[in-house]
Amino acid sequence: MRARLFLITPRQVDLSTFPAELEAALAAGDVATLLIALEDVSAAALQRVAEVLVPIAAAHDVATLVVDDTRLMGRAKADGLHVTAGIAALTEAAETLQPGHIVGAGNLRNRHEAMEAGEAGADYVMFGLLDLEEAEEAHRKTLDLGAWWAEVFEPPCVLLAGLSLQSVRDCAMTGAEFVAVRSAVWTHADGPAAAVVAINAVLDDVATQFPDA
Repeated sequence: MRARLFLITPRQVDLSTFPAELEAALAAGDVATLLIALEDVSAAALQRVAEVLVPIAAAHDVATLVVDDTRLMGRAKADGLHVTAGIAALTEAAETLQPGHIVGAGNLRNRHEAMEAGEAGADYVMFGLLDLEEAEEAHRKTLDLGAWWAEVFEPPCVLLAGLSLQSVRDCAMTGAEFVAVRSAVWTHADGPAAAVVAINAVLDDVATQFPDA
Protein backbone atom coordinates (compact mmCIF):
# COMPACT_ATOMS: atom_id res chain seq x y z
CA MET A 1 0.00 0.00 0.00
CA ARG A 2 1.22 3.48 -0.85
CA ALA A 3 0.25 6.44 1.29
CA ARG A 4 -1.00 9.51 -0.56
CA LEU A 5 -0.53 13.20 0.09
CA PHE A 6 -3.32 15.04 1.93
CA LEU A 7 -2.48 18.68 1.33
CA ILE A 8 -3.53 21.43 3.73
CA THR A 9 -3.66 25.11 2.80
CA PRO A 10 -1.64 27.69 4.71
CA ARG A 11 -3.38 29.33 7.65
CA GLN A 12 -3.61 32.52 5.59
CA VAL A 13 -4.06 32.75 1.81
CA ASP A 14 -3.39 35.69 -0.51
CA LEU A 15 -5.62 35.24 -3.54
CA SER A 16 -3.29 37.37 -5.64
CA THR A 17 -0.50 34.76 -5.38
CA PHE A 18 -1.73 31.52 -3.84
CA PRO A 19 -3.79 30.09 -6.73
CA ALA A 20 -0.65 29.93 -8.88
CA GLU A 21 1.23 28.21 -6.04
CA LEU A 22 -1.57 25.69 -5.65
CA GLU A 23 -1.68 25.04 -9.38
CA ALA A 24 2.07 24.38 -9.39
CA ALA A 25 1.83 22.05 -6.41
CA LEU A 26 -1.03 20.00 -7.82
CA ALA A 27 0.60 19.73 -11.24
CA ALA A 28 3.85 18.43 -9.73
CA GLY A 29 2.70 15.03 -8.48
CA ASP A 30 0.10 12.89 -6.79
CA VAL A 31 -2.18 14.73 -4.35
CA ALA A 32 -5.30 13.00 -3.04
CA THR A 33 -7.01 15.79 -1.15
CA LEU A 34 -6.88 19.51 -0.46
CA LEU A 35 -8.14 20.66 2.94
CA ILE A 36 -9.00 24.36 3.05
CA ALA A 37 -8.18 25.27 6.65
CA LEU A 38 -7.74 29.01 7.05
CA GLU A 39 -7.57 30.83 10.38
CA ASP A 40 -8.70 34.30 11.51
CA VAL A 41 -10.66 35.02 8.36
CA SER A 42 -14.24 36.17 7.85
CA ALA A 43 -16.90 33.85 6.45
CA ALA A 44 -17.12 35.97 3.31
CA ALA A 45 -13.37 35.90 2.74
CA LEU A 46 -13.25 32.15 3.35
CA GLN A 47 -15.98 31.63 0.79
CA ARG A 48 -14.07 33.70 -1.78
CA VAL A 49 -10.98 31.59 -1.20
CA ALA A 50 -12.87 28.31 -1.42
CA GLU A 51 -14.64 29.35 -4.62
CA VAL A 52 -11.26 30.01 -6.23
CA LEU A 53 -9.43 26.92 -4.94
CA VAL A 54 -12.08 24.24 -5.46
CA PRO A 55 -12.05 24.46 -9.29
CA ILE A 56 -8.24 24.36 -9.35
CA ALA A 57 -8.26 21.18 -7.29
CA ALA A 58 -11.06 19.66 -9.34
CA ALA A 59 -9.09 20.22 -12.54
CA HIS A 60 -6.41 17.94 -11.09
CA ASP A 61 -8.88 15.33 -9.77
CA VAL A 62 -8.09 16.37 -6.21
CA ALA A 63 -10.93 16.21 -3.67
CA THR A 64 -11.49 19.42 -1.72
CA LEU A 65 -12.67 19.56 1.89
CA VAL A 66 -13.65 22.48 4.12
CA VAL A 67 -13.72 22.59 7.91
CA ASP A 68 -17.05 22.26 9.73
CA ASP A 69 -19.15 24.57 7.51
CA THR A 70 -21.75 22.76 5.42
CA ARG A 71 -23.04 25.97 3.84
CA LEU A 72 -19.55 26.88 2.68
CA MET A 73 -19.10 23.36 1.36
CA GLY A 74 -22.28 23.69 -0.69
CA ARG A 75 -21.67 27.19 -1.96
CA ALA A 76 -18.08 26.42 -3.00
CA LYS A 77 -19.05 23.01 -4.41
CA ALA A 78 -16.42 21.28 -2.27
CA ASP A 79 -16.33 17.50 -2.09
CA GLY A 80 -16.75 17.16 1.63
CA LEU A 81 -16.46 18.24 5.20
CA HIS A 82 -13.65 17.87 7.72
CA VAL A 83 -15.43 17.79 11.08
CA THR A 84 -13.58 19.02 14.16
CA ALA A 85 -16.58 19.95 16.31
CA GLY A 86 -17.12 16.60 18.01
CA ILE A 87 -19.02 13.35 17.61
CA ALA A 88 -22.50 14.87 17.55
CA ALA A 89 -21.54 17.16 14.66
CA LEU A 90 -19.82 14.26 12.90
CA THR A 91 -22.86 12.02 13.25
CA GLU A 92 -25.15 14.72 11.87
CA ALA A 93 -22.82 15.39 8.95
CA ALA A 94 -22.57 11.70 8.10
CA GLU A 95 -26.34 11.28 8.20
CA THR A 96 -27.04 14.30 5.99
CA LEU A 97 -24.08 14.39 3.58
CA GLN A 98 -23.10 10.81 2.86
CA PRO A 99 -22.79 9.11 0.47
CA GLY A 100 -22.68 12.09 -1.86
CA HIS A 101 -19.94 13.88 0.08
CA ILE A 102 -16.86 12.94 2.07
CA VAL A 103 -17.17 13.30 5.83
CA GLY A 104 -13.91 13.12 7.75
CA ALA A 105 -13.15 13.35 11.46
CA GLY A 106 -10.46 15.58 12.93
CA ASN A 107 -9.49 16.94 16.33
CA LEU A 108 -9.30 13.39 17.71
CA ARG A 109 -7.18 13.22 20.83
CA ASN A 110 -7.32 9.59 21.91
CA ARG A 111 -8.38 6.07 20.95
CA HIS A 112 -11.85 6.43 22.39
CA GLU A 113 -12.66 9.51 20.30
CA ALA A 114 -11.25 7.81 17.21
CA MET A 115 -13.41 4.71 17.71
CA GLU A 116 -16.47 6.89 18.25
CA ALA A 117 -15.69 8.66 14.97
CA GLY A 118 -15.42 5.34 13.19
CA GLU A 119 -18.73 4.18 14.63
CA ALA A 120 -20.34 7.47 13.54
CA GLY A 121 -19.45 6.66 9.94
CA ALA A 122 -16.43 8.87 9.27
CA ASP A 123 -14.91 8.30 5.85
CA TYR A 124 -11.50 8.87 7.43
CA VAL A 125 -10.00 9.82 10.76
CA MET A 126 -7.18 12.32 11.13
CA PHE A 127 -4.60 12.23 13.91
CA GLY A 128 -2.73 15.44 14.63
CA LEU A 129 -4.18 18.81 15.57
CA LEU A 130 -4.42 21.53 12.93
CA ASP A 131 -4.31 24.40 15.42
CA LEU A 132 -0.96 23.46 16.96
CA GLU A 133 2.24 25.14 15.82
CA GLU A 134 4.11 22.85 13.44
CA ALA A 135 7.35 21.23 14.54
CA GLU A 136 10.01 19.52 12.47
CA GLU A 137 8.77 16.05 13.36
CA ALA A 138 5.32 14.52 13.64
CA HIS A 139 4.00 14.32 17.18
CA ARG A 140 4.76 11.00 18.83
CA LYS A 141 1.12 10.58 19.84
CA THR A 142 0.06 11.10 16.22
CA LEU A 143 2.34 8.31 15.08
CA ASP A 144 1.24 5.95 17.84
CA LEU A 145 -2.46 6.52 17.17
CA GLY A 146 -1.94 6.12 13.44
CA ALA A 147 -0.05 2.84 13.77
CA TRP A 148 -2.75 1.47 16.09
CA TRP A 149 -5.60 2.55 13.82
CA ALA A 150 -3.99 1.35 10.58
CA GLU A 151 -3.44 -2.11 12.03
CA VAL A 152 -6.90 -2.60 13.52
CA PHE A 153 -9.52 -0.61 11.61
CA GLU A 154 -10.77 -0.48 8.02
CA PRO A 155 -11.57 3.23 7.48
CA PRO A 156 -8.46 5.08 6.31
CA CYS A 157 -6.48 7.37 8.57
CA VAL A 158 -4.64 10.61 7.89
CA LEU A 159 -1.54 11.48 9.90
CA LEU A 160 -0.36 15.07 10.22
CA ALA A 161 3.35 15.30 9.41
CA GLY A 162 5.73 18.02 10.53
CA LEU A 163 8.05 20.27 8.59
CA SER A 164 10.66 17.68 7.62
CA LEU A 165 10.68 14.97 4.98
CA GLN A 166 11.63 12.55 7.74
CA SER A 167 8.29 13.30 9.39
CA VAL A 168 6.54 12.35 6.16
CA ARG A 169 8.45 9.07 6.14
CA ASP A 170 7.63 8.38 9.77
CA CYS A 171 3.93 8.90 9.12
CA ALA A 172 3.90 6.67 6.05
CA MET A 173 5.78 3.94 7.87
CA THR A 174 2.84 3.48 10.25
CA GLY A 175 0.71 2.11 7.43
CA ALA A 176 -1.52 5.18 7.28
CA GLU A 177 -3.31 5.68 3.98
CA PHE A 178 -2.71 9.45 3.87
CA VAL A 179 -0.02 11.81 5.11
CA ALA A 180 -1.12 15.40 5.72
CA VAL A 181 1.39 18.16 5.03
CA ARG A 182 1.00 21.90 5.43
CA SER A 183 3.84 24.42 5.77
CA ALA A 184 6.48 22.01 4.46
CA VAL A 185 4.92 22.47 1.02
CA TRP A 186 4.19 26.18 1.03
CA THR A 187 7.49 27.30 2.60
CA HIS A 188 9.77 24.96 0.67
CA ALA A 189 12.93 26.76 -0.45
CA ASP A 190 12.44 25.66 -4.07
CA GLY A 191 8.69 26.20 -4.14
CA PRO A 192 5.56 24.10 -3.65
CA ALA A 193 6.08 22.00 -6.78
CA ALA A 194 9.49 20.86 -5.58
CA ALA A 195 8.00 20.02 -2.20
CA VAL A 196 5.30 17.82 -3.74
CA VAL A 197 7.89 16.02 -5.86
CA ALA A 198 10.07 15.38 -2.80
CA ILE A 199 7.16 14.20 -0.66
CA ASN A 200 5.95 11.80 -3.33
CA ALA A 201 9.46 10.41 -3.68
CA VAL A 202 9.43 9.61 0.03
CA LEU A 203 6.00 8.00 -0.20
CA ASP A 204 7.14 5.93 -3.20
CA ASP A 205 10.22 4.77 -1.29
CA VAL A 206 8.22 3.74 1.78
CA ALA A 207 5.78 1.81 -0.43
CA THR A 208 8.63 -0.30 -1.86
CA GLN A 209 9.43 -1.50 1.65
CA PHE A 210 5.93 -2.97 2.02
CA PRO A 211 5.30 -4.66 -1.35
CA ASP A 212 2.63 -7.02 -0.03
CA ALA A 213 0.71 -4.47 2.04
